[in-house]
Order: sequence, then C-alpha cells, then structure tokens
Amino acid sequence: MSERPDGRKFDEMRDIEAKVGVIEQADGSAMFRIGKTIAIAGVYGPKKVVPKHLEDPEKAILKCYYDMYSFSVPERKRPGPDRRSIELSMVIKNALMPAIFLREYPKTQIEVFVSIIQADAGTRCAAISAAAMALADAGIAMKDIVSAVAVGHVNNEIVVDLNKEEEDIEGTSDIPMAYMPRMKKITLLQLDGKLPKEKLRSAIELGIKSCEKIYEIQKKALKGRYKLQGE
Repeated sequence: MSERPDGRKFDEMRDIEAKVGVIEQADGSAMFRIGKTIAIAGVYGPKKVVPKHLEDPEKAILKCYYDMYSFSVPERKRPGPDRRSIELSMVIKNALMPAIFLREYPKTQIEVFVSIIQADAGTRCAAISAAAMALADAGIAMKDIVSAVAVGHVNNEIVVDLNKEEEDIEGTSDIPMAYMPRMKKITLLQLDGKLPKEKLRSAIELGIKSCEKIYEIQKKALKGRYKLQGE
C-alpha cells in the first residue's frame, strides 16, 4: 500500500475539531470531531447517589453511557442501548477512571453521557476524547486529560486513525488506545484482529505520538473556553 484510500500519510490523522460548553444544561460538555466522526459528551455531577444505599463513602461513582444515534450511520441503527453500546460504555469508563480524583467526591456520582451523532470509524476513541474534555469543563479534579485514537494494521502497514473504508479492508487490525500525555500512561489498549508482535511496539508508539497531538487540540479548546469566561 503506497498510500491510504483517502490520500493521507500513514501517520496522518483526519481533520480534528474540538469545542467545550456545547450543552447549556450540562455541568460540563464537549464536542470532538475527527474526520466525519462526531462525538458529543455531557457531564452531570458530582451529585447525590440515588438510591442512597449505592453510594461509596470513600469516593465518587463514575457512570458512563455511550450511544450511537440511529441516523449516525448509513445503515440505520435501532434506537436505544444494545450490547455494543453497553460494552463501549464500560470501555470509556475504564479509560477515564485513572485520570479522575474520585476520592475528592465521596458519596456522590458523576455521570458521563456520550452520543455519536455521525460515525465513520473511531467512535469509541472520539467518545473518550470528548468525555475527558467534558469532565474538565465540569471542573472535575483530574490528574490529566485523556486523549484517544485508533491505530491499525492495514495491508501490512501501520497507520493511524482508520476510517470506515480502511476498517472494511480484509485482514485489517484495529488498535484503539487512550493515553494520558502528561502522566505518560496508557489507560486503554485493545486489539481487534491480529498483529505481528514486532509491529505492536511501532503501533503503540504511533498511537502515543498521535494522542499527544490530540491533547494539544483538547487543551487549546479548554483554554479558549476559560478565556471567554474571563472576559
């Protein structure tokens, strides 16, 4: 493969756009777009746990909800949660938890809702990036922002940020990963498909470099929000 279907370089991500404060009623919110994939995240809390007997006296309970709108893909998806959305809700929660100071908020819950309003691959990573920004926008105490991207093995090449066309190529491997750039810690690493061991390190290194670029875009969006609030 001399070049990718859309003409990008192997280490080139699609166009990225990030905004915060996109949902007026939420305590914190964000939009993250990478290529044609768009994720909207809203954070509510910390707030009281209902029912009360489920609260943790030592730390906050983090709840994450992922949903893909039925109109987000050409093949219309049935509305409401399904097995995949429940699984990805847990993936997002596990990727975010290491970044949050949950012990700062005992006996409370923090709810994160992420909706994919347009999908062209990489939805879980876009959801994680949007959710991390929304948490920061809500003023939740965090060790770091979480950035996420998928790396892939396509036609014997390691590439970053697969689109749907690349995902559908026979033999493609997909490696979604999330990373805390300041802490230098991976919070999510999955492998869908097969990948030679000698190429895994290269894939992870490319993923980390790409997450660091996403991190700068996330920070810029958050700083822009604070600047507007101060004016």
